[in-house]
Amino acid sequence: MLQAIWLTHSTGSPIAASTEIEASALTHFPVTVRVLYSSLNYKDALAICGKAPVIRQFPLVPGIDMVGEVIASQLPNWAVGQQVVVTGWGIGEQYHGGLAEIFYAKPEWLMELPPQLSAIDAAVIGTAGLTAMLAVLQLEQQGITPERGPIAVSGASGGVGSFSTWILAKLGYEVVAITGDCQATEYLVETLGATSLSPRAEFSEPGKKLLAERWAGAIDCVGSHTLANLLAATQRNGCVISCGMAQGLTLDTSVAPFILRSVRLVGVDSVYCETAQRQAAWQRFSTLLSQEALPIPYQTIDLDQVIESAEKLLEGNNRGRTIVALAKPYSLPCQ
Repeated sequence: MLQAIWLTHSTGSPIAASTEIEASALTHFPVTVRVLYSSLNYKDALAICGKAPVIRQFPLVPGIDMVGEVIASQLPNWAVGQQVVVTGWGIGEQYHGGLAEIFYAKPEWLMELPPQLSAIDAAVIGTAGLTAMLAVLQLEQQGITPERGPIAVSGASGGVGSFSTWILAKLGYEVVAITGDCQATEYLVETLGATSLSPRAEFSEPGKKLLAERWAGAIDCVGSHTLANLLAATQRNGCVISCGMAQGLTLDTSVAPFILRSVRLVGVDSVYCETAQRQAAWQRFSTLLSQEALPIPYQTIDLDQVIESAEKLLEGNNRGRTIVALAKPYSLPCQ
């Protein structure tokens, strides 16, 4: 038996429980991983609380990322004792995810943990940090260097926004942090390194199709009207990276920023992005963390606290990351 968060479906609504399940209840893949840490992401909270149709099949273990240690492998390139990280690939949505003591993995899902990173660092980074780093790498690939001008980050006090703000500031960019959290000034400026703040209300309503040029680029974690307003205020030959939809999926804008200022809109998908992109992102984190510790705050909980913490996360009562510790001895059942 192993401990897990187990989602079932009854009378049209998901039911979440912290319980023991048989290992045979999980779909077996070639590599068996003892989960050290998972994390509680916004998408996980939506699934656990039944607030959005995240889960594609039931029953299911949620958890869209995990860090663990290989304890059995049918493949020569993944050896017992290797530490690995998994993000995306549909785990916690289509496949059983990281909120269980054991995780069965397809080999293409696995990323070896860089030696410079601890397991807890990788867990704090998780899906949120990976998404942010992929967005920053896209800005660099589009030629948006610190010398070009400031970068706006929407949803700056959220998971992806916090990482984006810190990474950009660490790399020498001037960061305009857009937030609706009136108590986030110290966190965003003093802890993460933002240069200035802008209130969310300036961007969350429909605006003009073209505004005065304010920034060389932006990382948008919000979508909808906010994304449209960011595009409208981007400088000539600038670039906006879209990686979130907290405000909504629709985008009511015009071609004006694209054909009058040559602004580029680039999307980032951290779920199914190529392995080479993932490796580049994790390696950049290794480089940054060789110089200093992660400044992103986090709390550690166990599985029995996940459901309550998911409810609090959706209420907006959390800042930073919530890490779920599962590092308990586990023996594989006899085959």
